[in-house]
Amino acid sequence: QEPLVESGGGLVPPGGSLTLSCSASGFTLEGYSIGWFRQAPGKDREAVACISASGLSTNYENPVRGRFTISRDNAKNTVYLLMDSLKPEDTALYTCARGLPSYYCTGPGEYDYWGQGTQVTVSS
Repeated sequence: QEPLVESGGGLVPPGGSLTLSCSASGFTLEGYSIGWFRQAPGKDREAVACISASGLSTNYENPVRGRFTISRDNAKNTVYLLMDSLKPEDTALYTCARGLPSYYCTGPGEYDYWGQGTQVTVSS
């Protein structure tokens, strides 16, 4: 099993909502910052959001700010991405990643483990 596994993707109409999950296998997420990224066909991978190990700090990139919410439940060893008011341009493969021990969701991130991703398609 992969160290990080994403789930929750699917087909949703514009304006709809989805919740993505990032679950860890073989290690404990507590103590690590976790970032969400996305990549559309023919496009570069871009950062979406990040949550610090403590959960006290969150960062959002401008295209999703005010619409997406990142959260974590360490008891379930899972990080979530709550997506509201989805737009067609949100269509992408969404991937989570584990930050290095020295990364606190401030500035450019450094990550070691990456999941395979879950597909989100926003279309009518």
